[in-house]
Amino acid sequence: MNPLSVPEPDFMQDEEIVLFSDSVAKWIDEHAPPEAVQSWIANSTVPRDLWNKAGEAGLLGLSMPEEEGGMGGDYRHEVVLMRQLGWKGADHFGISLHNAIVAPYIWHYGTEEQKARWLPRLLTGELVGAIAMTEPGAGSDLQGIKTTAIKSGNGYVVNGSKTFITNGQLANFIIVVAKTDPAEGAKGTSLIVVETDGAEGFERGRNLHKIGMEGNDTSELFFNDVKVPGENIIGGAEGLGFIQLMQQLPQERLNIAVQGVAAAERGLHETLEYVKGRKAFGKRILDFQNTQFKLAEVKTKLTVARVFVDHCIGLHLKGQLDAVTASMAKYWVTDIQGETIDEMLQLHGGYGYMNEYPIAQLYKDARVQRIYGGTNEIMKLLIARSL
Repeated sequence: MNPLSVPEPDFMQDEEIVLFSDSVAKWIDEHAPPEAVQSWIANSTVPRDLWNKAGEAGLLGLSMPEEEGGMGGDYRHEVVLMRQLGWKGADHFGISLHNAIVAPYIWHYGTEEQKARWLPRLLTGELVGAIAMTEPGAGSDLQGIKTTAIKSGNGYVVNGSKTFITNGQLANFIIVVAKTDPAEGAKGTSLIVVETDGAEGFERGRNLHKIGMEGNDTSELFFNDVKVPGENIIGGAEGLGFIQLMQQLPQERLNIAVQGVAAAERGLHETLEYVKGRKAFGKRILDFQNTQFKLAEVKTKLTVARVFVDHCIGLHLKGQLDAVTASMAKYWVTDIQGETIDEMLQLHGGYGYMNEYPIAQLYKDARVQRIYGGTNEIMKLLIARSL
């Protein structure tokens, strides 16, 4: 699917990347066809065994180094997976969070013992990853978190609550952002892993009922005197969490931009199919000048977005994507995603408001993009600091 007709940048034209894209597309067709996605939405989660199937297909740990037991790919492979999921409407599967957000904290910052203990199980799907940042009283302001992990003997005792946690109902490997020294603010923040299987005091709250992305489980999590081994502090030392988060957030924000363009591209594909087939007043909807002008605007905006995101991917592959540029991509692309999908829904008329039409789901799913990963208002503050 390439309704924009944007040439792929050179770094995405390697034969291995093209073949991988084809294989991912076939896997999604087999394991996540439209009827399966509808069952995810009905059940507010994907089947647990889908994670194991993804592991068997080599889709977990795509960009994890081979020496760590990973697939030995790079960020391009994550981009391919995110794009194919978006193009095929299977992006409710939280695999990219597992691959491109959770796992990197372990292979970038984990001790050798932590890597050996966790990475192989993340690769097979035995462990499903989540990261617990947001709290009922702290969202984009990570310095305001209240969850604590207090030293007790050779381990830690974790107390607090988290909310809006993607993969929250299924995850059994949760990176918790906690204060190991509440008096030290950001310097007292650490990342600690809670393996939930058999963890006393750990509770899952509601599988939250959302207006979009309904097929992905998003949950409240509660930690009530949860005992965690001392060796579960990522990096093996306290107080490194805030730095680790700041270093990884640019990739998370680029992920959101990649996903935003892919979803909007699918919207354009679906809209073109609709306006070519639907008639009013004796002619196709596409033949009205207003339709042509609106779609010309949509294609132009999405082309600019795609080219900018490709530029950011190129920077990231070279280790040159800074927080400001990533913030620009996240905020601007998600704004454009919402704006263009809204225009495309309008071209569907009343059918665009019906859930059985893909554009309706795309419209609902787009809204959260401007919120998670740091709200777009926070992105603008970060950009403004660079002026």
